[in-house]
Amino acid sequence: MAKKAAAAVKQTVTITQIGSAIGRPKDQGATLIGLGLNKLHKSRTLEDTPSVRGMIAKVRHLLHLDEA
Repeated sequence: MAKKAAAAVKQTVTITQIGSAIGRPKDQGATLIGLGLNKLHKSRTLEDTPSVRGMIAKVRHLLHLDEA
């Protein structure tokens, strides 16, 4: 029963954009848009999945990460 309760609780990660995509490669700008970020200091709370982690890793120099 504990496994079901743990599976029901989704892990989340909160990210805040702290760097601009201006002057960066286009794929980094597209990754920010994919994460739902497009302006400085905008925050999003996303489900902690491997695909989201990969996107975060690609633009980690432009983000501040808060794990929840």
